[in-house]
Amino acid sequence: MSSPHPLALSYPPPDVHWVEHLPEPALLVDAARDVIITVNSSFARMLGTKRGNLTGTSCTRLFDGQRPLLIAFTQETLFRGTAWSRDFHLKHHNGRTVELEISAARAGEAEEQQVLLLLRDWQLLRTLRERHETNHYHRGGLLEWRRVAELFKDMERANQLILHAVGEGIYGVDAEGRTTFVNPAGERMLGWRGDELMGRVIHRVVHHSHEDGSLFPLKDCPIYAAFQDGSVHSIEEDWFWRKDGSGFPVEYTSTPIMDGGHPVGAVVVFRDVSQRKEAQQELHQALEEVESLKHKLEIENAYLQEELSGESHFHEIVGQSDALKSIMRRIGLVAPTDANVLITGESGTGKELIARAIHQASDRRDRPLIRVNCAAIPKDLFESEFFGHTRGAFTGAVSDRVGRFELADGGTLFLDEVGEIPLELQGKLLRVLQDQQFERVGENHTRSVSVRVIAATNRDLKTEVREKQFREDLYFRLNVFPIESVPLRRRIEDIPLLAQEFLERACVRFNRPNLTLRISDVETLKAYHWPGNVRELENVIERQVITADRYLDFDLTSRDQGGLSAPENEQPPARHSGTEVMTDKDIQTLERNNLVRALTATAGRVSGADGAAAMVGMKPTTLSSRLKKLNINPARFKTTPPESNA
Repeated sequence: MSSPHPLALSYPPPDVHWVEHLPEPALLVDAARDVIITVNSSFARMLGTKRGNLTGTSCTRLFDGQRPLLIAFTQETLFRGTAWSRDFHLKHHNGRTVELEISAARAGEAEEQQVLLLLRDWQLLRTLRERHETNHYHRGGLLEWRRVAELFKDMERANQLILHAVGEGIYGVDAEGRTTFVNPAGERMLGWRGDELMGRVIHRVVHHSHEDGSLFPLKDCPIYAAFQDGSVHSIEEDWFWRKDGSGFPVEYTSTPIMDGGHPVGAVVVFRDVSQRKEAQQELHQALEEVESLKHKLEIENAYLQEELSGESHFHEIVGQSDALKSIMRRIGLVAPTDANVLITGESGTGKELIARAIHQASDRRDRPLIRVNCAAIPKDLFESEFFGHTRGAFTGAVSDRVGRFELADGGTLFLDEVGEIPLELQGKLLRVLQDQQFERVGENHTRSVSVRVIAATNRDLKTEVREKQFREDLYFRLNVFPIESVPLRRRIEDIPLLAQEFLERACVRFNRPNLTLRISDVETLKAYHWPGNVRELENVIERQVITADRYLDFDLTSRDQGGLSAPENEQPPARHSGTEVMTDKDIQTLERNNLVRALTATAGRVSGADGAAAMVGMKPTTLSSRLKKLNINPARFKTTPPESNA
């Protein structure tokens, strides 16, 4: 036996010696401090020890392994004033387990929180009661005993017929909260037999704790409230505990039983709502998935609408030149595969058109072709644009965003101006191309996609690889199947077909009468070197449709016609016929002079409706890249144009 608790020196106070004279084993407990104030000799004999070994020690330590039950029982006593239980046991000094029946009462003032426990050996008590009942029935006679037994059998049979007919769990409690009956459905759900619950305070058995394990005080129990305030209490979400220690969600109704206007108990009808909660959770997850798919489709639709309302593109490849036929053959070879394609060529040669032709001829045609203009994305937003981000990933990320790779899942991703991708992001792009996996910005979840990549550039990526401006491994990953989009000056024979196509569409678009393309017009167009390629040809045709009266007038050196005239101190570039061959140096000289004239005409303005980019038929980003490559600074052209004398 352990040594006395240190507080034993101050216990018992002189006014509690009356406990010694109680007729049953008893102990007085300070519930607030968890200290035994005193015990009587009968209690010490019950455990085979001495009073001095118990006074001042911890009560919960005495009831080893029964702490939660003891706390709930003590709270009930302090709350109600009295309590009764048959759930406790103690260990005798010789190791024998003593099963107890305990009656408890609040002692002293309420603020003192003292509890008096009267304990009885349940086995001994049951033997005495059985002996008493036997004597009673013997004295009453066998006939009386049989009559009472039959009466109880009839009552039990009627109750069982009713209780077996319901699927919900039903149990009754008296005004003390002790179980009076439980139907079979309740037994199955709770895992207790009815005879195990009879007479026990059911709150301490099945309702003692919340779902998270925290204590559920008796005074807060809605079931008890029913026979305290006499009203029905319906709870849609609560938690019951089974005999094996597992729990399950329930909804229940506690209805008071009235006798003479006074509540004497309650009937509780409850049901296990686990399946319903699981179904609700599955429905919630399904709705979240539907919402996610809806959001993705809305973004995809908005993107496609943006593409349709964006720049004007001709919708089929027009031409019969050998160079174009060679491109078509290569498209036919690579389209049925999932190989990555790198399209190279000057700006305005139709690289995006080639990408669309590859996509439309592939097995991915039923999924979208997602275009990313790498030159138009701010450096800090590349990763978010490509892979998406989660809400709160960075300042301004107010909602989840689906990246272009995720939008292109199952389809094709067209990376236009791929040479503009920052070097630090190229490694992440390489990983996605290799593994088809990525993470959104601010998310640890890895997403898998099936995306075919077609890239396009007007840069010399081989040179940039040598100069460490572009990753070599990414270049080889993109350049699985190269296609060169030839400039218009190398497919002169396609100019008549292209010009006629653009002329017909421009007349319809601008609601103008049909105009005729004359032989002289064709020869003029064929003689021009077209630094802006097909896009420049389309722009020239559209300007002519807008300004022409009855006939087209392609004076490509006239500024009024949208051409590119040279300054007074410069000679216009010599025109070359379709049969003449120009060296690469000649072409660069022509292009440089052409861009200089455009910048001079626009006072160094690159973008805008009246900027140099619009004049030469290029995108502002493409023109800026070209000027940088040719070492031309637009700022030196920013002079105030002379005022007109008109």
